[in-house]
Order: sequence, then C-alpha cells, then structure tokens
Amino acid sequence: MIPFSIDLTEVQKRIDKVTRFLGATLSIANAHTVEFYTHDVWSRFVAVSAEEVLSAIGTSDHQGEPQVIKEEPSKTTFGFCHDTNRLVDVHELLREAKAHSIPGLGLCMSRNELLEVLRRNMSELGDTSTDELEPDEFMNTKKSHEVQSMSEVVDCLAKCCGVKQESIISKCKPVIDVGSGKGYLSSFLSLQHGLRVFGIDSSSINTHGAQERNRKLKKFSKVYHKRRKAKREEEEEELQEEVAELKTGDESGPREVLQIPDSAEDTEELFLSALSLDVIQPGRTSPRSLTDEERERRKKENLERKAQNRSSSKDAVFSPLTSYVTAETELRELIDDLEDAVLVGLHTCGDLAPSTLRMFVAKAELLAVCSVGCCYHQLSEEFQPDPQDCLGSVFGFPLSQHLRRHSWFCGRNARMSACLALERVAVGQGIQMESLFYRAVLHVILRDHYHTHKSEKRVGNVYSKAKSFEDYIRRALRKLDLDDSQLSDGDIRRYHDAFSPRRSEMHAFNLLKVTLAPCIEGLILLDRLCFLKEQEDGSFSALVQLFDPLLSPRCYAIVGLKDERNRKSPKCDGINS
Repeated sequence: MIPFSIDLTEVQKRIDKVTRFLGATLSIANAHTVEFYTHDVWSRFVAVSAEEVLSAIGTSDHQGEPQVIKEEPSKTTFGFCHDTNRLVDVHELLREAKAHSIPGLGLCMSRNELLEVLRRNMSELGDTSTDELEPDEFMNTKKSHEVQSMSEVVDCLAKCCGVKQESIISKCKPVIDVGSGKGYLSSFLSLQHGLRVFGIDSSSINTHGAQERNRKLKKFSKVYHKRRKAKREEEEEELQEEVAELKTGDESGPREVLQIPDSAEDTEELFLSALSLDVIQPGRTSPRSLTDEERERRKKENLERKAQNRSSSKDAVFSPLTSYVTAETELRELIDDLEDAVLVGLHTCGDLAPSTLRMFVAKAELLAVCSVGCCYHQLSEEFQPDPQDCLGSVFGFPLSQHLRRHSWFCGRNARMSACLALERVAVGQGIQMESLFYRAVLHVILRDHYHTHKSEKRVGNVYSKAKSFEDYIRRALRKLDLDDSQLSDGDIRRYHDAFSPRRSEMHAFNLLKVTLAPCIEGLILLDRLCFLKEQEDGSFSALVQLFDPLLSPRCYAIVGLKDERNRKSPKCDGINS
C-alpha cells in the first residue's frame, strides 16, 4: 500500500497552528470592503499608515526592518497589539502569514510527487499511452492546463484501483465526475485516457450542453486520430527510406551507428519506439539485440497498445447525468451495474467539495477520490453565529471532528477573502480597486441620504456599464429602486473628492486581506484532509498542488485512495447527522 506522507496527529498540529494565527488576524479578513468608510475600518484595525503597509508588502522577501508604529504596545502577537488589537507591525504579520500558508506548513505534495507514488503502487506498469489530444484546441488556456494536469492523476488513480478501459466491456468500473458542468474533464478522460466516465451535474442545461459537446468532440477525436495516423505513416515511410540509404550508401569514414532492423516486425518496433518518450532515455535496448522472449513480450505490448488506440474512441464512453448528489445519494441507482469507481471533482462549488469527500468515505464502491474545490464563500458553516439555510443540517465546514470539537467558524467575509489569489495580485492582477472604491462610497451615500445600509436588492455589476463615478451612483440607486434625483452631479462628485485621498487605505487593507487568503484557504483544505485522516482505515490521503496558481488560483486537490483491505467496509465518521 502507498505509505502515509503525514499522519493525523501532524495534520491536527498544523490546524491548531493556523487557528491560533487566524484567531488573532481573522477580524481583518471578515471586515467588509463595502463598509470600509461607514465603519471606519482602517482606524479600527490598523495603527500604521497606508503607505507603510504598501511599502512593506512591496518588499519581495517580507524580511525588512519593522516600521515605526504610532503606538507603543507592551507586546504583540502576529503583529497585533495586545492592548488595542490593532495591527502595529506589518512585517511580522507578513512573515507569519507566509509561515501559516499551505507552502509554509510543509504538508503539501507536488503533482509530480503524487504521480511518482501512484506509479510505484501500480501492479501493472505497461505503456498505455495513446495519441495525445491537444485540449487547447477546444479549451481556453486555463481549462486546458487544469484538465491535462488533473486527468493524468485521475488516470493513475484509476489504474491503481483497477478502473480501466477493459472494464467497459464487463462490469461497470467508471470514473464519476461530480459537478461535471460542461464536461471538459469527463470528455478528456474518456477520449484521451479511454476511461468510462459518468459526469453528474445538478443542472440539466449543463448536462445537455455536455452531451452535445461530447458528440462534437468525438467527431474531432476521430479526425484528429486519422490525421495523426497519416502523419505517422508518412514518418514511417521516411524512416524506411533513410534505412535503405544507410544500407546502400558509402561506408567509408566515421558515421553514427544505427541498428538496422532484420524484419518488418523489428522495423515497426523501432518506429513505434521512436514515437515514444522511451527513445530519449539512455540504455534502451535496440530490437536487434533482444532475446526471443523479450522480442515476443514487446510484440505483445505493441499489439495491446495498438488495440487500445483503435478502441479508445469507439469504446470509451462519457455519459452525462442530471442529479443533485449528496453523501446519501445511492450511486447504484444512478449508474447500472456499478461495481467500483473513482470519484473526481474539478472546481466543485461550495458544499459540493465536502460532500464529495463524505461520499467517498461512506460508499464502499468508491475506491479513490480527487477533489478540487472552489467558491469557499458558498460553504455553509455549522458554527457561524448567524443562522444559515442548510440542506438536512449537513454543513460544508468544518468537516473534521477535530475542528468541530472546537466549534470553529471563519465567517462569510473571511471565506470570500480565501477566494482571493495572492499569486495573481503579486504580479498586478486580481483586484479591481476602483470598483471597490465606488461601492464603498455608495454605501456612505446610502447612509447619508437614504437612511439605509442594506437593501434586499443587489447592486450587481453596475461598474462595468458606468461611464463615470456619477453615472455609477445613479445606476446603482436606480437598481436599488431609490430616487437618484435627490442628488445633483455636484453632490455626488463631492463624495468622490472627499474620499479619494483615502483610497490608498482601501488598497492597503485589501492587500492585507489578500495576504491572509492562503491561510484561510489552508485551514479549509486541512480540515478536509484531517477528515480523511480521521477515518483510521489505512487509506492514503494527501493535499496536492495540481495546478499553476497563476493559471488556476484554486490549485489544490484532496486525494484519497482506500487500502485494499478496507475498501469494502469504509468508516463514515465525521458525517454530520
């Protein structure tokens, strides 16, 4: 079985470390930008100037000297004064935030490390490569990167669990893609890796779209493979011509030694080898020097590879299904003759990600899971003070018994902060400061002239349509069914001019929230990892970085693989009732 990369106790220690840090800093993450001016957020939480914060965050290593502070605290924790609970040491906060992020905690495997572990664990290591589809021909760059990176991991998990293409003909051993959406991952797993895939999505519109898209992709795949086949035949013909020239050419003088095949079978073997990655590895034995036994083995492998390539488009099936799934969903009622399966989810929204892990633990037929979540602001929290509507009182956070014992909650604004992308912000992407500024000043106008802070209606994306600040305010007021004639353009402009000098405070504060984002996301993901570790059934589980965070900010996956001895009797501890 795959060895444990880290045990439950270590995960719990890291969780406790992060909760101590967030206990002191979460107030910044939970401050709502809309209320930045109406609630005087900067003065409440920060005791240094905006310029000091911006300067500190602008240093690449966060190791500079502490800034001169406005108040002299007796002691600080994570940069916050014990007496006032305000931020007084920006550099200390930045250093601690880095140490309490996922990379700083030292718990995360890389994608390559995971693949190496899975491949070592496979009982069969035969070359099952097929003609590689280029997903960027029918996906954008971000989606292409995600699908290629994740599909290779899912394919390895499927092989570890015996969920292979051959099972299509016999019993149903599929990959189940929950929250499959338009079917990008499902289609690629089917067409590229030859896996039977069921894509389950709650939206019938998505399911119908996935069916239509998959139909078109199958046509694309057939044309693509024909094109690759023609190219190969052309390359083989050129290779044969080169071989003939070498056999009849001038043999005087030094030249590169080439092993000449003795038969048509050996020529085919040499050609197939040239198409594989193995040809660039040192020490590969040429067909001519193989023993009869080795030659027969290679011949068999080539036949199997060719058969698989021929059947990949024909036999591999992607079946989109429409259903709302939870941990209690009976998958065998959705999928006929289901025996074993691998459960996957690419950017499953809100509570669907924890539901995927609950399902994996609860159902014996699910042998492995690879779950990448997103939309943390949509998570339901069991211990949040204000009541939430939640289906069947099953909450998305916390998932682990460890955090549930401590009744831990983050808060919606903090979870929204967790969705911010530090890596993108660091290179000048990610935060639209002007729109945030406009919205915060609108809140002041609502307080001063309309005696309201909240409205049942949402302003929505008014900013993208507005031609000026005045236009934005008027559009927003009309969207909220308020009379904008109460204000002249001059009145509106005065609000803009009054708060413009404080825009740097809002910018600096939002960068502080971005700095805390990886820590909040880390706690949510460690909670999910801890949940799997708590099952005590010998399963392998890990937190894995699958994607480049610049291309795909929600780049972490929770991966689980059940121990063969416990696959038929998994525990279900931690499922809320």
